[in-house]
Amino acid sequence: MQAVILAGGLGTRLRPLTLKIPKPMIDINGRPFLEIKLIEMIGRGIKDYVFCVGYLGKVIENYFGDGGKFGARLRYSYDGEELLGPIGALKKAEEMLNEGFLVTYADNYATMDYFGLMERLKSSKALGVMAVLHNRNRWGKSDVDVRDGFVTKYSKGSSNKFEWINYGVTALKREALGLVESGRTCNEEEFYNLLIKMKQLLAYEVGGRFYEIGTPEGLKEFEKLVSEGLVAA
Repeated sequence: MQAVILAGGLGTRLRPLTLKIPKPMIDINGRPFLEIKLIEMIGRGIKDYVFCVGYLGKVIENYFGDGGKFGARLRYSYDGEELLGPIGALKKAEEMLNEGFLVTYADNYATMDYFGLMERLKSSKALGVMAVLHNRNRWGKSDVDVRDGFVTKYSKGSSNKFEWINYGVTALKREALGLVESGRTCNEEEFYNLLIKMKQLLAYEVGGRFYEIGTPEGLKEFEKLVSEGLVAA
């Protein structure tokens, strides 16, 4: 199974921490956050990775290399001079991707049955399956509507009454990237709403919560989890 980790953002909300290092490389108890995330995923059996990198991407590549020291295979796809957004970065990496793959964010820590998610994709005719949590605004603002096993709405910014949240892990078929124009900036909201409109985005319910380090509050919470031994680092 292959996983793509999106690691190209600027991390502006965490400045000045991210002025010299990319957000996923922020130190947590002596290790970069991304290493903690990667080791957890490798421990669940995922050994093949593509890192989509942009801002200060060489810092990530210089640290992780080809992944051999972690028992994994790592390859890198660079945005180039212009940041392409999460889905634009996926499109740039298209030639490296398997027919089906997982995609997740480099600033989120989620524990789940990745193989179950991928099997749901393989056993369906859909182009994508999004892991969703019945959130009810408990851990961040709910941004997804789910009906009859499908994601029917996805909106991160509007005032809505959704009860579900994007868990930060999605299984996609490479064919889905045919909806994206090469070299153009594309965010996940635009892309997933294309799939929703086509009724091609299934929902996969998960139970446990996720954590993120994209905000000062989220970073502080995750540091506390590690210091208390609730997350191995």
